[in-house]
Amino acid sequence: MKHPLPARPRHIAVLRLSALGDVCNLVPTLRALQRQWPDVRITWIIGKAEHSLLAGLSGVEFVVYDKSTGLAGMRQLWRELAGTRFDVLLHMQQALRASVLSLGLKADVRVGYDKARAKDAQHWFTHRQLEAHPHAHVLESFMDFARLLGVENLTPEWEMPVPNSAVEEASALTGDVPYLLMSPCANPRLRNFRNWSAEGYAAVSEHAWHQYGLKTVLSGGGSTQEREMGERIRSLTRQDIIIDVIGGTSLKGLLALIARAKGVVAPDSGPVHMANALGTPVVGLYATTNPDRAAPYRWRDFVVNRYPEAVRTYLHKEPEEITWGQRVRHPDAMSLIRTDDVIQRLDALLTRTSESQDREMPDEA
Repeated sequence: MKHPLPARPRHIAVLRLSALGDVCNLVPTLRALQRQWPDVRITWIIGKAEHSLLAGLSGVEFVVYDKSTGLAGMRQLWRELAGTRFDVLLHMQQALRASVLSLGLKADVRVGYDKARAKDAQHWFTHRQLEAHPHAHVLESFMDFARLLGVENLTPEWEMPVPNSAVEEASALTGDVPYLLMSPCANPRLRNFRNWSAEGYAAVSEHAWHQYGLKTVLSGGGSTQEREMGERIRSLTRQDIIIDVIGGTSLKGLLALIARAKGVVAPDSGPVHMANALGTPVVGLYATTNPDRAAPYRWRDFVVNRYPEAVRTYLHKEPEEITWGQRVRHPDAMSLIRTDDVIQRLDALLTRTSESQDREMPDEA
């Protein structure tokens, strides 16, 4: 017998700890829940860095779990929530760590992914599973939780908070110059292989300057890999068209930089989904991950997609022969992306957004 779902939940727990791009894609699900039940209380159990990005999200209470604290941190979180019982727990993190964390939370019903999408035996830790949804985008997978609860309006909305302090941080770095933002590196995890070439980024920066008068802001974390990438790009371009802020911003500051940018160019990483959430035009660079699953949702038509070619070249299979979401973990896969591909997508993107702005301008009296 299936556990019954609440007809009108009063208090919903959301368990999703990471990552930056994923939590951006989850926000529309919360907005859908809030539209359906304006008085619902939502408590989001979230990672430390992800909280620093989303702090201030309207109508959401955050409980932060720092995964570096391990079991001790879990116990502290369990103590913090010991007196709270949720009508429903939405278990949106497919990881054993998160499933163990969920055991210390009190909920009438626990909802997780269907077996096809669940990882690390997540379905063992939940009462109810989502309906099957083959080939779903990440954002749509999250929205399936709202759909299961009976939410009717599933239109994606974000309303991401960008505080004045972040706007001032961004303004101090860039002044009033128009710019293209590039975040050249994905998270420097083992065997990630999502980074494009410094030569490619440099050529796109030169094109943005000569064709549109846009400087390029380089963003990223402070890792050695990211700093070296920034230095390499600068060495290949005119120094006066690059503003290098790699390792020099807060996450909210980066959010403000993205909000002010004319466009964003980046591989599959947090910044493409941050741009998507803010409505900033973005060209995503995809070869090692499937853009049908993980592209910036509102800008999927402007992705540079070399994933099918990478699957054929490095996995020696057709895309339909592999599991949904399988990554191509080969260091040369991103080299399949050509500079002309990126420039063509960027031109199309900036032309479209310019035309849209022209249509929105009122006629002169």
